[in-house]
Amino acid sequence: MVSNRKNNPSFLQSILPLFFLVVLLAINVSIFKGDSLSGSIQIVLFLSSAFASVIAFNVGFSWNEIQEGIVKSIKSALPSILILFLVGSLAGSWMVSGVVPAMIYYGIKILNPEIFLLAACIICIIVSMATGSSWTTSATIGIALIGIGKALNISEGIIAGAILSGAYFGDKMSPLSDTTNLAPAVSGSDLFSHIRYLSLTALPSIIICLLIFTFIGFNLNSGQIVENSLNISLIIKEKFFISPILFVVPLVVIFMIYKKIKAAPALFIGVILGSLFALIFQSELLVEISGNTYGDWRDLFIGSMISLYGNVNILTSDEMFTELLSSGGMSGMLDTIWLVISAMIFGGVMESSGFLKKISSVILSKVSSHASIVTSTAGTCIFFNLTASDQYLSIVVPGKMYSKIYKEKGLAPENLSRTLEDSGTVTSVLVPWNTCGAYHASVLNVATVTYLPFCFFSLISPIMTIIFAFLKIRIKKLAS
Repeated sequence: MVSNRKNNPSFLQSILPLFFLVVLLAINVSIFKGDSLSGSIQIVLFLSSAFASVIAFNVGFSWNEIQEGIVKSIKSALPSILILFLVGSLAGSWMVSGVVPAMIYYGIKILNPEIFLLAACIICIIVSMATGSSWTTSATIGIALIGIGKALNISEGIIAGAILSGAYFGDKMSPLSDTTNLAPAVSGSDLFSHIRYLSLTALPSIIICLLIFTFIGFNLNSGQIVENSLNISLIIKEKFFISPILFVVPLVVIFMIYKKIKAAPALFIGVILGSLFALIFQSELLVEISGNTYGDWRDLFIGSMISLYGNVNILTSDEMFTELLSSGGMSGMLDTIWLVISAMIFGGVMESSGFLKKISSVILSKVSSHASIVTSTAGTCIFFNLTASDQYLSIVVPGKMYSKIYKEKGLAPENLSRTLEDSGTVTSVLVPWNTCGAYHASVLNVATVTYLPFCFFSLISPIMTIIFAFLKIRIKKLAS
C-alpha cells in the first residue's frame, strides 16, 4: 500500500507544511520583530522541515531519500555561501582601507540630497548592467551608497530600496546576467529576443520606480541633511587618508566582473587589494584596531586579520557615524549562512517528497486563458521563491512546468521567459530566507522587511507583467 502512495502525495498533504511554516513565521515575527533573523527564523525553518518530513514518511518516503534531497538542496547553495564569506571579508577590508569612506566622502560632495535616491538607483542600474550581477552591485557600490545615504540622514530602508531596484533592473536586462540567460534557455526563447520583449514591461516598471524616488527625494528635509553631511565629511578626513587612488580597488573588481571573471575569484582579489591598500594608506587605523598589542609589524597583521574575519568598530566623535563604520567581517555572515542552509533544508524536503510538484500540478490544471496562464506563472515563481528559497529554482522549475502549455495555447516562448524574469528573478530579494534576500540584507546591513516596502521595482514588475496579459498588450503569438 505504501508503494502505491509513494511519490503521489495529496494536495492537502503537500500544502500542510507551507501552512505550518507561514503560521510559525507570523508568530515568530510578531514576537521577535527585528531580531527574528538572528536565529528564531532558522529554528522555524527546521521545525517546518521536520513537520514536512513526518508527512513525507506517511506518504512512503524513507529518511535516506529525504536526506538525499536535503543534501542536494544545500549543495546547490554552496556557491552562494562561498560568496557570502568573501563578501564579509570584502566589506571589512574595504572599510578599513578607506575605500568605502572615500566613496561616502566624495559621494556626499557630489550628490545633491534631493536627487540622491534617484541617482543611487540610476548608478546601480549602470553598474548592474555592466557587470550582469545584482550581487556584485550590492557588495560594491551598494555598500558605499548605503553609507552616503545614512550620512545624509536618509532612512536606510528607502536607500536599500533604491539600490536594489536599480540593481535588479540592470541584472535582468544585462546579457551578462546568469538569470537573463537562464530564463530564455528554459523557455525556448533566444537571449536578445528575450531582452527586447522583457524591456516592454521592465521599462515602464523602472520609470514608475524612478518617479517615486524623485518624489520622495524632493520631500526630504534638505537643510538638516546638508548640515549633517558637512560634519560627516570632517570626521572622515580626521580618521582616514582620503584620495581618488582608493577607487582603484572597486574599479578593478568591476572590470573583472565585466570581463566575465567569476564572482568568487573577483571578490577574493578585491579582498586582497583592500587589505593591501589598508596596509599602505591606513596603517595607523590597523594598529588602532589591533589594540597596539606588540608595537611592531605584528599589530598591522592583527588589524588586517580582524578586519577580514571579525567585528570592527572604528570610533569617531559621532555615534551615528561610528555605527556606520562598523563591519562584521566573515563572521558577520554566519547568521545569514545559517539562514540559507535552514531554508535549503526545508526546500530539499519539499522537493524530494514531491510536495512542490503536486502543488504545481494542481495550479496547472486550473489555467485556461492567456491572462490566467501568465498570472499562474507569476504566482508559481513567487511560490518557489518562498518555498524552495532559491532564485534559480523559481526560474527553472516554472519554466519547465509551463513551456508545454504556452505552446499548446499558441503563445511564443518570449511570453514565458519575460514572466519568469518579471516574477522569479526580482521577487527573490523580497524573501528573508531566500538566498537573495538573505544575501542583500547582510551585505547592506538592512533587514529584508525594512527595505521590502521601498523595493518598488521588485514590487511593480510582477503586477506589470500580469496587467500586460489581462489587457492583451504585446502578447506574442506563435507563428502559424
